[in-house]
Amino acid sequence: MSLESRCHDGAAAYEAWTVFEAMEFKNLVTWNSMIAAFQCCNLGKQAIGVFMRMHNDGVGFDRATVLNICSTLFKSSDLVPDEVSRCCLQLHSLTVKSGLVTQTEVATALVKVYSEILGEFTDCYKLFVEMRHSRDIVAWTGIITAFAVYDPERAILLFGQLRHEKLSPDWYTFSSVLKACAGLVTARHALSIHAQVIKGGFATDTVVNNSLIHAYAKCGSLDLCKRVFDDMDSRDVVSWNSMLKAYSLHGQVDSILPVFQKMDIKPDSATFIALLSACSHAGRVEEGLRIFRSMFEKPETLPQLNHYACVIDMLGRAERFAEAEEVIKQMPMEPDAVVWSALLGSCRKHGNTQLGKLAAAKLKELEPTNSLSYIQMSNIYNAESSFNEGNKSIKEMETWRVRKEPGLSCIEIGNKVHVFASGGRHRLDREAICRELERLISRFKEMGYVPEMRSALQHIEEDEQKEEHLSHHSEKLALAFAVMEGKKSGDCGVNLIQIMKNIRICIDCHNFMKLASKLLGKEILMRDSNRFHHFKDSSCSCNDYW
Repeated sequence: MSLESRCHDGAAAYEAWTVFEAMEFKNLVTWNSMIAAFQCCNLGKQAIGVFMRMHNDGVGFDRATVLNICSTLFKSSDLVPDEVSRCCLQLHSLTVKSGLVTQTEVATALVKVYSEILGEFTDCYKLFVEMRHSRDIVAWTGIITAFAVYDPERAILLFGQLRHEKLSPDWYTFSSVLKACAGLVTARHALSIHAQVIKGGFATDTVVNNSLIHAYAKCGSLDLCKRVFDDMDSRDVVSWNSMLKAYSLHGQVDSILPVFQKMDIKPDSATFIALLSACSHAGRVEEGLRIFRSMFEKPETLPQLNHYACVIDMLGRAERFAEAEEVIKQMPMEPDAVVWSALLGSCRKHGNTQLGKLAAAKLKELEPTNSLSYIQMSNIYNAESSFNEGNKSIKEMETWRVRKEPGLSCIEIGNKVHVFASGGRHRLDREAICRELERLISRFKEMGYVPEMRSALQHIEEDEQKEEHLSHHSEKLALAFAVMEGKKSGDCGVNLIQIMKNIRICIDCHNFMKLASKLLGKEILMRDSNRFHHFKDSSCSCNDYW
């Protein structure tokens, strides 16, 4: 029996180590087996220790050694990022010196560690380029997976290069590139990949169809999600969860519950996240609480941290803070940053300063570099005109060198994605866009639009300056650009404008988009960091509850 097969827990690994140490003669297979034994038992430090000793003793190493160490770096929870980074760099150097880096499996494993563990996408891509003469579909899928979230447009381009090299994607490749499609503004790329899925014979693949549902949902095409789901011959729990998440993302709680009732597979943790999130964003507190209580009926569905976070969010949004505090007290585990940030967000919405202080303090303890606690408390103080306290919170953030994520909005026009930052920075056509935006604002004011000053930066003292700041939020600039480009091309008949924003939409921009949908006679579909907002005829699908 091999050492790996005997390793079912830590004790077995150390028993294997005793046998290993007692061996008089050890060859490369023996050393690799010992590394694999520690790796199987999630003992990363020990596995790397064996590798370092092996290297120092001049034993040498082979492909199996490198793959085992890469797997250790990827899976072991006992390694800190610095250890992983240092070991990865040393391993990469050794594979270059030994020539093993030219082997596709070795290079692909290193790419995975660089991208998924270290987030080093430049090094990751450089290594992939160096593999140009030995790249197979596994290597291509690895690099596409690496960029799918970090840089979805590049992932799409890489997929195009893969096809250009006459390689045939498998189900994993399609799943990865569809993940990239989910990060883009419109469903154009997802539709193109879908056509290739059908042509490639993967139309009945459950995993690929699940990825299609996810991609279409994130791109705003709920009808296409339904079509894929309805056409599936077989569905697993991920299929049902993907459809439930799609409805939740689009705020359709009346559709999500009937789908849940038809679910013919046992729900899992993700199922309840989708349900609770949908109830939270729709203000359906009693239904949400009933679903939450039902989770205690079976051991396999007992609530976890993320379920508690949904419930805290749901109660907080409904201004039921006493109940939210009680749920936190009764949690069988320590609340994490997600729980405290959910509570803090609700305190910001309803102006609960005292509870907000507690939530912010807890969040700072857990994530001192998270800007949310500082920004939200500043907003809470400023909303009650405690400007000195609000400024202190911002200064504290600056002292600790915490950076706020900049607001960005994207819009796709003419098959090109345009990115806007607040104030229109870095746009050569900024003046033209601002002029168009001023014309829109002037017309909106005639309809009764009044800027929501609470959404402006509070360190700006004059109301005129605050209004100017509000008028240059990134989503407003994106909308003005869409209107301007529509006039240029004579394509004013387009009835849908899609905008993607990386952070939550503010109250003022929400009011602005509602009026814009009425004045322009168009549907505006906006995805912010939480959900989709469907603006049409002066109203929003969220019913102003988000």
